[in-house]
Amino acid sequence: MEPKQTYETGLLYHHYANTAYPLTPKSFMQYRINDQSQIQNFLSSEWAKTDELSLYVHIPFCKVRCKFCEYVVLEDVGTCTEDLYVSLLLKEIQMYKAILKDKKIVGYDIGGGTPTKLSVENLIRITDAVTNSFNIQDNVVFSIETTPIIAAKEPEKILAAYNMGYKRISMGVQTVSEKLLNELGREGTVHIYEEATQNIRKAGFKQFNIDLMYGFLHQSNEEFETTIRYAISLNPEYITLYRNRYKGTKLEKEAEGVSLYKIICQYRLAYKLLLENGYMANAGKNTFSKVQDDYGTSDYLTKRVIYGTPYVGMGLGAQSFGMDYLAYNEGAASKQLHKYQEKIENNQFPIQDIYSLPMEESIAKMVSVAFYFGFVDSEAFSQRLGISFWEHFENEVEFVIQKGLMEIKGTRLYLTERGADYINGIIPLFYSGRSKLELSELFNKSAKRSVGEEEFLKAYKIENYERPSLAADIVVFSLNGDVKDFGKLPPKQLSVLMIRRGEHPYMSEWALPGGFVKPGESAEQAAYRELKEETGLSDVTMSQLHLFSEPKRDPRGWIVSCSFIALAYRKNFPLQFGEDAIDAQWFEVQYDKLNSSTEENKVIDIYDLVLSNEVIALTARVEAVTAVSQLGRNIECHIVESNGIAFDHAKILAHAINRIQEFI
Repeated sequence: MEPKQTYETGLLYHHYANTAYPLTPKSFMQYRINDQSQIQNFLSSEWAKTDELSLYVHIPFCKVRCKFCEYVVLEDVGTCTEDLYVSLLLKEIQMYKAILKDKKIVGYDIGGGTPTKLSVENLIRITDAVTNSFNIQDNVVFSIETTPIIAAKEPEKILAAYNMGYKRISMGVQTVSEKLLNELGREGTVHIYEEATQNIRKAGFKQFNIDLMYGFLHQSNEEFETTIRYAISLNPEYITLYRNRYKGTKLEKEAEGVSLYKIICQYRLAYKLLLENGYMANAGKNTFSKVQDDYGTSDYLTKRVIYGTPYVGMGLGAQSFGMDYLAYNEGAASKQLHKYQEKIENNQFPIQDIYSLPMEESIAKMVSVAFYFGFVDSEAFSQRLGISFWEHFENEVEFVIQKGLMEIKGTRLYLTERGADYINGIIPLFYSGRSKLELSELFNKSAKRSVGEEEFLKAYKIENYERPSLAADIVVFSLNGDVKDFGKLPPKQLSVLMIRRGEHPYMSEWALPGGFVKPGESAEQAAYRELKEETGLSDVTMSQLHLFSEPKRDPRGWIVSCSFIALAYRKNFPLQFGEDAIDAQWFEVQYDKLNSSTEENKVIDIYDLVLSNEVIALTARVEAVTAVSQLGRNIECHIVESNGIAFDHAKILAHAINRIQEFI
């Protein structure tokens, strides 16, 4: 696939094109090792390829499974199950001890789930087993996760964790909106968050991270801003943003209702607020740090993201990534304990799926997760994989730089602020060829626009907006040839500028540039602003075309469009789409009359409207009714059918073409 096609597909399928790789649990089945008897020897040979790695221990227990959770979690189990699980986990640790021996451990996390749901005794058992079994380097900072409820109500556990050697702690606040918390099946109040923070500080933690989530269907920008400001007021060293990924969660059906534009707006909002309040991060990075020269993430994650450092995941459903393999423990699919227990008790590695990866897939895995930090380190890439990043991705690098999406700083390729907006189109550029094809196939099989739009409209509240809402839409025509005189313009030498929508409704379909008029600005000002934001054009002269005010012209409610027309010389205007536009292109215009009839004082003409360029064709059939009287004539257009042209924009185009033809 060409970079442009991959990039556009990633934007359209943005809920799945992210730092998580591969795309689906079945993506790597062709690389799967199916003979269980081969696994131990395979692991021994794989781990002989490196001298250092990181460790992750998964604790799959939570009081309640949150609706947004995609991880392996067991809800509200008793202490007997927890004790059993820890004993099984200790046996798995011993299995890896025999393989890893004295290899350097450069990062260690215990996560979940909720590690602090375990008893202090069980936390000590796990920590002692890890420290006594592996060669953990002296400078490694141990990291642990907790919840606000546990940190507030069980301070003895927080203190015990600190005394065990965990010096970095992460607490999932996610949101302070009580309405959203109730919808997500999660507990939390301002009082609990403050009490939890106090207990974390009393225990001695000086590396404190708060997790926040965004991108929920029912989460407004105002609610998200309140959450960010509240998290800042708790004064943690780090704040990490997690976009709700939907895949594999109880909320998955809502995914199509959340537009890329909403995601962009919420990340931009958080990025601006956090930087204004002393938190540091390059564009596109998820973790923001107040500590100079500190990425804010755990050693385990930092090494994994920047350097592609291999890691072993132990516990139910845990993931491991070696030099040339990827594995998932039992429970990753079933989210149940019995198969994990069965294999451990039979002295087998509790692996559900293990894949021997070709280099192309190892490359894609490393680079995809690198975007968690918003950059790719070419030196780390070369050290990990033995090849040049710049040579291997020559076409992709050229594309992202040319489009202003990324920039080279030293040995690193960084997202620009524009690139951070469109990161979901950029990441797939660095996929394997197989995964690029898979992404395209998944998108083509995904739910139609109406499914996502239905979810979007359920959450859309027109009463939140002044009614009627006013929008401005702009028809920009240009010349295709060397004609210098608009007055001598043949119809086939006319082109029109269209944008591809990145927002519901009509997401991914083509429309005229335009958008809502903001409070305090005129329709004309809105038209110039929207044209600049969505296409990059600014130096054009507009005149008002027509007012379109039919109550049902927009599925969100009664939205009136004040339309404008502009004429331009196409070669003078390079395009750069932005805001809720995920593409902007010129289309040649054909407007052919099919037949004509007369009724009393009316002439009824039927036209075929075709907008086309090298790869795309959009069509519509329009009825133009011309009423003739002593006072003059009036043309009213109606859409008979429309294919690929959003809203009633075929009608607006027909009016604009009629206006142009008056001067030909």
